[in-house]
Amino acid sequence: MATFRGKWIKLVQKGTGPGARSSHAIAVVGHKAYVFGGEFSPRVPVDNKLHVFDLQTFTWSIVDATGDVPPPRVGVTMAAVGATIYVFGGRDSKHTELNELYSFDTCTNKWTLISYGDTGPANRSYHSMTADDRRVYIFGGCGVDGRRNDLWAFDVERNSWVTFTVPGENCKGRGGPGLAVSSDCKIWVVYGFAGQEMDDVHCFDPINEVWVQVETSGEKPNPRSVFSTAGIGQYIILYGGEVDPSDQGHLGAGKFAGDGFTLDTKTGIWMRWDDMSDPANHPGPRGWCAYSNGHLDGKDGLLVYGGNSPSNDRLDDMFFFTPFLDGTRK
Repeated sequence: MATFRGKWIKLVQKGTGPGARSSHAIAVVGHKAYVFGGEFSPRVPVDNKLHVFDLQTFTWSIVDATGDVPPPRVGVTMAAVGATIYVFGGRDSKHTELNELYSFDTCTNKWTLISYGDTGPANRSYHSMTADDRRVYIFGGCGVDGRRNDLWAFDVERNSWVTFTVPGENCKGRGGPGLAVSSDCKIWVVYGFAGQEMDDVHCFDPINEVWVQVETSGEKPNPRSVFSTAGIGQYIILYGGEVDPSDQGHLGAGKFAGDGFTLDTKTGIWMRWDDMSDPANHPGPRGWCAYSNGHLDGKDGLLVYGGNSPSNDRLDDMFFFTPFLDGTRK
């Protein structure tokens, strides 16, 4: 069976960055990573500045943005299609769930409020978001009436929302799941918290609008949520996350993992990473991070920024994971 190897690199940061935070979001456009939202103290949004990290110079700056700037929020998500970043939902300083969809044009530095209220998905936070070259996908999260299991897409060409068939009861509503698009254009929901940490995998075919619960094998990760994930070709990579929630809820730190796994979506086989990282370059156990697919030194991988630690301290470091399959760089 194939071996999935990988290596973490800790990125040296120059300039004044966003500072330590969790429950924030990050999206990459070209060689720049944009960071928005998050908390330093539990449930208290830090700010609504858009911070940008240059992956070539490793330097932070703050975007001088115009337009419909979103108010501060936590539990928010971001994803990029082309040069445009999309931001959805989250929770404000009054702990109110939100459902606005904003776009940010990285060429003009302008925010635009696209939809809100009765248009699009219901209010939610701690949902998951991913994108392909035309659509931004949103799944699950914590809503006004509890945890959700609905899947939506925003079509950036038609500038409109698309709603899909809701999965069966076996795909419970959940917060902090993994969400990824595989190379065959299917949407994958991985794990998450549904009153307990889950270890199930579900796949949605958007062409035939069919949900399937996927039976997986191999070295499966133990149940978890609020982990970092990325879809690279036919593989979904998963790092860290919360494996045992705190009895204080969001106010405390649960037990976090620091391991990594890969799911081959064609075979349904999990592989534990053969981690070749120097310990000084490893992010260690954490969850509630900002994460995104990224590109560094000509290699695709997973970018992870900040998050919460086992000591309940917010973090401000940044790491990049480069995967290898059978010793060959992908």
